[in-house]
Amino acid sequence: MRLVFAGTPEFARVALDALLAAGHDIPLVLTQPDRPAGRGLKLTPSPVKQAALAAGIAVAQPRSLRLDGRYPDDAAQARLQLEQAAPELMVVAAYGLILPSWTLALPPRGCLNIHASLLPRWRGAAPIQRAIEAGDTETGVTIMQMDQGLDTGDMLLEHRVPIGAEDTAAQLHDALAAAGGQAIVQALQALQAGRLPARPQPADGVTYAAKLDKAEAALDCTQSATLLARRVRAFNPVPGATLRLPGLDDPVKVWRAQALESPVAAAPGSVLHAGTEGIDIATGAGVLRLLELQKAGGKRQPVDVFVRGWQPAA
Repeated sequence: MRLVFAGTPEFARVALDALLAAGHDIPLVLTQPDRPAGRGLKLTPSPVKQAALAAGIAVAQPRSLRLDGRYPDDAAQARLQLEQAAPELMVVAAYGLILPSWTLALPPRGCLNIHASLLPRWRGAAPIQRAIEAGDTETGVTIMQMDQGLDTGDMLLEHRVPIGAEDTAAQLHDALAAAGGQAIVQALQALQAGRLPARPQPADGVTYAAKLDKAEAALDCTQSATLLARRVRAFNPVPGATLRLPGLDDPVKVWRAQALESPVAAAPGSVLHAGTEGIDIATGAGVLRLLELQKAGGKRQPVDVFVRGWQPAA
């Protein structure tokens, strides 16, 4: 099929590569403008832009697609490029810009979205992290027909992915990215064969995956150890869970932890034990054992290395 692809991060790059490998004709890619990255804050193209340029595909980077918005010239130029590309269909994956009605209506077959959850659960910006944080044991990707709502369109195809007990957001992201690439190729094959029925999303089971906030990084030890351990996994790598330890001026990042169901009499946040097997922290329910940490400005360290350079005050 002749497609336009809209996406920005690595999750979308995997889908773009899968569509190209399947032989689809993609004359144009939409992606977010280059952003500062790295220590030097050098303007860096998105993973999707890098993949598109490597494949010889034209790239558009409008700041907005709203013709009546803040950047009408960007939107008008993007509209012209889309009209010239004349796609049958647009595929969208983690693009990051709202698609106004003119965009949804431009391709004859509309716009398909690759969403990283089993809709209607976890509509919104951070479905991977919220699924882990909530303790879900299964997630997946949904190929959906886009409409004006927030991930509310009809469902066309699902691909289920289990969530392992130790999976981090980074690991689950990679599994879902691969599943998304497979699912969109499968969906387009079925669409071309006339075998892709649409199903409205059920009214029951709707949840929203709120955008991640840096303020969420700080672990609240009045919460249960089980929830805190899930949050450590959910916020790995972004925004990264943090915790204040005695004897250190700055919070440390906690990259790996486990919940212990030991009874606790100490105040939440108290250090119960620090040894090579872990640093045990009292919580509102149970004990959080820290297993991999990083001091401000330092490197990630397993706990047996970390404790050699730190001991709680007596």
